Amino acid sequence: MGDNSTSDIIINKSATSHIGAVDFENLSFGNTFTDHMLVCDFRNGAWEKPVIKPYEPFLIDPSAKVFHYGQAIFEGMKAYKDTNDDVWLFRPEENFDRFNKSAERLAMPSVPEEVFIGGMKKLIEIEKEWVKKGLGNSLYIRPFMIAIGSGVIAAPSTQYRFMIILSPARSYYSGEVKVIIAEHYSRAANGGIGAAKAAGNYSAQFYPTKLANEMGYQQIIWTDDATHTKLEEAGTMNVFFRINDTLYTAPVSERILDGVTRKSIIELAARENIKVEVRPVLVSELIEAADNGSLKEIFGAGTAAVINPIVGFSYQDKYHELPKLENSMALELKEKLTNIQYKVAEDTFGWTVKI
Repeated sequence: MGDNSTSDIIINKSATSHIGAVDFENLSFGNTFTDHMLVCDFRNGAWEKPVIKPYEPFLIDPSAKVFHYGQAIFEGMKAYKDTNDDVWLFRPEENFDRFNKSAERLAMPSVPEEVFIGGMKKLIEIEKEWVKKGLGNSLYIRPFMIAIGSGVIAAPSTQYRFMIILSPARSYYSGEVKVIIAEHYSRAANGGIGAAKAAGNYSAQFYPTKLANEMGYQQIIWTDDATHTKLEEAGTMNVFFRINDTLYTAPVSERILDGVTRKSIIELAARENIKVEVRPVLVSELIEAADNGSLKEIFGAGTAAVINPIVGFSYQDKYHELPKLENSMALELKEKLTNIQYKVAEDTFGWTVKI
């Protein structure tokens, strides 16, 4: 990446801050937002000047294409503060690249680097006090783009709005996670938008996940749409399986999101001499490994939780409990990865970027 700083930005600071009214010890993930947001509109074939302004609702035409045809994409990132009060991003170029791949797939304009990363840095600079020190504390970053052009004709919009909002976050913990393997519903299909971080991918998961919740499971392990024999993702996360001392995870494809945490775990595991196989993983393999005792761990990987261990899974009405391990590979990798993010351990990969 080149120089992504930007001075061509309008800054309208809030007259007051509500940071003093926030209980940082009892944050509900994604429900509290900082004082400012970044807004940049695309009109007449070009991006206008980005603006940092007070966080507030905005008016939009009822016929805006985002409501009718779902042109909406987003990213999820975090900023971390080290013991010296410096703030760091984690692999922002990966999110920037993926965002524009999502934009291309949904026929939306690409966002310039100086707006996406340069604007993000300036916004976080202004909101630096919202990033709290200490392992588990972070600032969740949500860049997104929506179609704001009006009219209900089924065609791509000609006007778009790119925004960044920020939300202080505590350590993400969802308790014990039990999953059910999908036999009918699919997260994505070949030729579809599964590899894009599109809003519609997530809304389509809500109903089958609701059914799983009613059965006592927190998430679904999604399978391929054609045969339902290949294991793909867990809930909204990439998924890893530890059989004996090897980690297995599905390759990215048109159906599977190219997760930043996923690729970081693969690189980190290689450094730690942990064997990883990136290949299609069959449901039948998982059942066999669970039955013969070689299945040791399953865990999801994503920005919010980093790594989320799974304690058991159900398939065809049979529940398989995973062993409770003293030496969990998932927790070991999570510790090593978060130590890099918080600058507790040396970043030998060059993943962290200082604000």
